[in-house]
Amino acid sequence: MKPDQTNPGRRALFRGAALLGFGPVAGCTGRAGAPGRPAALAAGPQAAKAMRPSTCRLQPLAGYGPPQAASTRLPVRHEPILRMDAHDKSMVLTFDDGPDPLYTPHILQTLRDHDVRAVFFVCGEQVEWNKDLLREMADDGHIVGNHTWTHPLLTSMSRSAVRSEINRTCEIIDDTIGEPPVWFRAPYGAWNRNVFRIGAELGMDPLAWTVDTDDWTEPGTRSIVRAVRSGAAPGVVVLSHDAGGNRSQSVAALRTYLPELLDSGYRITVPRRRGV
Repeated sequence: MKPDQTNPGRRALFRGAALLGFGPVAGCTGRAGAPGRPAALAAGPQAAKAMRPSTCRLQPLAGYGPPQAASTRLPVRHEPILRMDAHDKSMVLTFDDGPDPLYTPHILQTLRDHDVRAVFFVCGEQVEWNKDLLREMADDGHIVGNHTWTHPLLTSMSRSAVRSEINRTCEIIDDTIGEPPVWFRAPYGAWNRNVFRIGAELGMDPLAWTVDTDDWTEPGTRSIVRAVRSGAAPGVVVLSHDAGGNRSQSVAALRTYLPELLDSGYRITVPRRRGV
């Protein structure tokens, strides 16, 4: 795992990189490697040794989640999915940039305490040193999505480089939990034709978000909670982060707004693929 050292100014610059006409401008964090690794992860190859997926893995609630097998190639979309079709008070919580050994376990425990499922859009370079956390996500019934290997600005890259970033992450997810991802999120919310096409060719639908908590800016726990409270509505997809910086505010905010949403009658679930 390589801690994130992204410059806040660079984050602000990339916020304007989201493709126009696709809904809210992205607020995802940037990615950058830092020399060295945390001492707890310095065990080398043994720490990253692959294990067989658990046979007691929970399933996502209400029959949501990936199909057993993809029989045909997905159609190529021209814009990402921003919210889910919902006729009841259901919402989707998503967490980007992990897994992180400091913050992800706290988020997983809070979700477990309330018996709800979420979507984790993971970066391959993070998975490489935190495979146990990826297995824990899957065993708890969460959806594991693809957020590229190093969190680059895909719209500035060649088609072959884009494919490598996405496909490499598909492979490590599949190797670690025994299932390939069926959802993809572009870093910074920056999409173009190549990104949509490659994602579809690899069997994934593009999921963006409706509510951006801006938690990557570390605005304070209360600010993150207010963003979720004010944006709560049927079909809403909430963007938060469990890695890429100090995410203690994101952890604390989840502990506040999740029980509030449930007490208000909202059902927290994971997205259903269109046509599935």
